[in-house]
Amino acid sequence: MTFAAAEFATRTARAQTAMARAGLAAMLVTTEPDVRYFTGFLTRFWESPSRPWFVVVPAQGKPIAVIPSIGAALMSRGWIDDIRTWRAPDLTDDGVSLLIETLQEVASGGRVGVPMGHETHVRMPMADYARVAAQIALTDDCGIMRDLRMIKSEAEIDRVRNACAIAGRSFARVPEIARAGVPLSQVFRQFQMLALEEGADWVPYLAGAAGAGGYDDVISPATDVPLAKGDVLMLDTGLVHDGYFCDFDRNFCVGVPDQQVRDAHATLIDAVDAAMEIAKPQATAADLFHAMDKILTGGAGGSDAGRYGHGLGMQLTEWPSLIPADQTVLAEGMILTFEPGVTTTDGRMMVHEENIVIRANGPERLSPFAARSLVVI
Repeated sequence: MTFAAAEFATRTARAQTAMARAGLAAMLVTTEPDVRYFTGFLTRFWESPSRPWFVVVPAQGKPIAVIPSIGAALMSRGWIDDIRTWRAPDLTDDGVSLLIETLQEVASGGRVGVPMGHETHVRMPMADYARVAAQIALTDDCGIMRDLRMIKSEAEIDRVRNACAIAGRSFARVPEIARAGVPLSQVFRQFQMLALEEGADWVPYLAGAAGAGGYDDVISPATDVPLAKGDVLMLDTGLVHDGYFCDFDRNFCVGVPDQQVRDAHATLIDAVDAAMEIAKPQATAADLFHAMDKILTGGAGGSDAGRYGHGLGMQLTEWPSLIPADQTVLAEGMILTFEPGVTTTDGRMMVHEENIVIRANGPERLSPFAARSLVVI
């Protein structure tokens, strides 16, 4: 485990208090971050879709793991005592009967909450879920998992802070690997190598783009087109350290940037500064959107990107979304990204991203904030 047992006991107690208020006899979670939230079960084995994994949180006591036997040794190294296994894959009963028995035991006919809202999914075959639902009163968890994970402990914040520091050191070394004539695809590969050298456990996310005066796309794979003088290069990484993500980007200019590019970058910095001014408890996600949008578009309502940031933690993006409709109230311990974007010319754009945590007296910077002037390579 990357945390002491007390961390997981506190998480479980918070869940059980919320469950009691919602009238839930138990909770069932099936996704990697939700399972890890209660157990500390950290493995890349989730990349395989062959096996489902279940954790049941009872009204009292420790969570119960209902998992394939291949995971028993790792799960037993954590704080969970009750680990129930089956030999998987099983093409006729892949843990379904064992899960039903467990839920019947701990819920005694009561309602069992399952995360069903925005940004959730159930990681098991739909046919198997239907079999469980036919015998167990499955219902929405009332947003309990979302609310629990949105507020980070100091131990979690420290993990994200460390991930940000690793990314910061990696970005500082970009001039070692990027220059005119180097293909963008090579920059992508070598940046991931830098991140691993600096201490990342893995780099599951790297996006970016390059182009004269900006770029028109920030999600496509890197091409073999070489960097050219005048290009703006953007790299956006979500690297992982101790199971937690950072998520921020940096812009660079290949050669001296023109005035339009300098102005665009300065506008992005101003937008982040505006959000930092109000990022305190009792403000809302929508408030942060509007503070940035006033700088970026004069209050026109954003762009096709859809939002100016989001939550961050065990996943690259978490609740909330910085959009006009999201009235989530900020609270101490929330980790957020600010991600403003601005149009430059001919449909091109520039985006900028930083990571912060909400504190009582104002936000704490987790990423090493970018300077107002672009880095020239």
